[in-house]
Amino acid sequence: MDASPSTAAAEWALIQRSPDPVWVFEKPSPEKAFPEMKILQDGHPWRAAREDWAGAAKRVRESAEWQQWLAKQQSEMDRWMSRHRDRREWICGWFHDFVSPKDGSFLKWTDQIPGEETDHFFSASDPYVPLTPKLTASWIYQFRSRHSEKIVLAARLYRLTGEEKYARWAAEQLDFYAEHYPEWPESIQKGGSKLFWQSLDEAVALTKYIEAARLLDGYIDADRREKWGRQFFRPVADRLARHFQRIHNIATWHRTAEAMAALYLKDDDLWRRAIDEKFGLRRQLEAGITSDYLWWEQSFGYNNYVITALLNLFTMIGIENRAEELSRELNIAENLMLSLIPLRFPDDRIPTAADVTGIPKAPDRELFARAYRVFPTPIGLVEAQGTQDWNTLVDPPPEFTGKTALPEVTSLNLESTRMALLKAEDWQVFFHYGQLLVSHAQQEILNFSAYYRGIDITHDLGTVGYGSPLHQGFYVRGPAHNVPLINGEGQLTLPLTGELISFSDHPAAVAARVEGYQPGVTAERTLKIEGGRLLDSLRLTSETSTRLGQSLHLQGKINLPANFQPDPEFSTGRPAAFQHWKNAKVAGPVEEIEFEVEYPGFRLRLKIHGSLPFRIWQATSPDRPPDERTSLYLETEGKEVTFTTGFAPQ
Repeated sequence: MDASPSTAAAEWALIQRSPDPVWVFEKPSPEKAFPEMKILQDGHPWRAAREDWAGAAKRVRESAEWQQWLAKQQSEMDRWMSRHRDRREWICGWFHDFVSPKDGSFLKWTDQIPGEETDHFFSASDPYVPLTPKLTASWIYQFRSRHSEKIVLAARLYRLTGEEKYARWAAEQLDFYAEHYPEWPESIQKGGSKLFWQSLDEAVALTKYIEAARLLDGYIDADRREKWGRQFFRPVADRLARHFQRIHNIATWHRTAEAMAALYLKDDDLWRRAIDEKFGLRRQLEAGITSDYLWWEQSFGYNNYVITALLNLFTMIGIENRAEELSRELNIAENLMLSLIPLRFPDDRIPTAADVTGIPKAPDRELFARAYRVFPTPIGLVEAQGTQDWNTLVDPPPEFTGKTALPEVTSLNLESTRMALLKAEDWQVFFHYGQLLVSHAQQEILNFSAYYRGIDITHDLGTVGYGSPLHQGFYVRGPAHNVPLINGEGQLTLPLTGELISFSDHPAAVAARVEGYQPGVTAERTLKIEGGRLLDSLRLTSETSTRLGQSLHLQGKINLPANFQPDPEFSTGRPAAFQHWKNAKVAGPVEEIEFEVEYPGFRLRLKIHGSLPFRIWQATSPDRPPDERTSLYLETEGKEVTFTTGFAPQ
């Protein structure tokens, strides 16, 4: 499915038509999970957020450091107010379109207005990117999103300082949206939004508009408050309620924004709709979070993205003295925030399963620091104590002097999430053996990532911005991953659930099978750590004779044997993803081959054996932009083959 704007609507329609599989994710006693990473408050691990504006003003008056911080906030706000107003004629594009046409890396945003103050964009690897309507529309998204944050900032500055210029400016922005919201055309893309290209972004922005409006109570009169609700907040909430009636990260943002609107509007019916209906917030957390407390779309970036959505609401219900109404949801959500920590690699990176962008880490210390008002944790409190921001100003963190050590990483079978982790003998291996739904899935079932003594041996790429042709053209495809390839292609069906055959932590081993990997093809992979080595066995069986193979990507430098020869025709007749493999060399047919692979500080002996003679190609392929990596492709022809690969440190 091409993720460009021209076809994203079709992708979304396909997802909407595809009923969610019936998954039951049991979560008994969520308040008891991950106890070593929680701090109890009044008998439970969550906390009702508070805000103390009088105390905040006193803290600023008595602290030179807070005065400097406030001066910076005011300077930033004053500059923005002097330069920027939103425009009725601006039509938003998509965040994921703001990418370099060269390599898919995200462009750098500045507040220079395209076509008026600048004639180009740029990225870290591309200094001059000409303006296009698509890129300019994506710039407008970036502007409008930042503008919503500045409205909140102005409202906060008013509450702290009493300076009416900030309240006046913030209120004028909300007046502008309330006045013109009916006039914006409805987007033909995801969710029929108006201010933004997709309803997700409209939901995110609504949480900010509601927060700003709440802080302006006492400045605005009842008529203005009623107008904002009638002409802006309620129409947006009603529009969000009509879309994403399913279990999805976007749906969670919808319901969160609707619930915040309900609190502001004091509308109990809207609250019940957002929280308790079939796809309300309660069910989002019950059905969207697995028994391993991971978000079921499998892209781990969505763990923190969903938490970010929920923190907006959870902070507001604390201030409104309604936190007890969502006690179970608070307990489940905190586990979602904590669940990535046991999966971290030695450099704190987490596996990039599915189509996550960027390189997320665990713990996300900035998120933990923001979350302490609702989810107090040792990590969050320590981080927050050294942070000056609006959270720590209006709701200061208590002093914490206890332990903040992270739990040890151990072998885990995350069966409800269809993943496993092996940890033994200086090796750590992540295995993705099944998928739960089509949303964000890639052709990566049976993919694995591995570290040795903290060194990245092979990793999953995630993806680039969805608007880049490289997203669908390469990063989601089989040749970008360590997976079986049949006629050069990965799995043809999304999702594939996979079948766990066995799991053991002593010895560290896992095996899984996928029937119907392609029509008539079964794939089975076994990974085990033994004698200081990582051993990978991949067995492929087909009902008819066909080209059976696999791809393998390495972060080290391969010293090729002399029998490899250039193959300029490598990509000819193969799937389009192979067009991105460059400088291919080939050897074989062979039944066994060995390489020496150089990594920082050590060398790895790579030995590959095939039950049938196979040809093998070595090339470079895209890594996370703008980097490249070393890639191998093995291929034979027949009905059954087993490839056995040994990774032996030297």
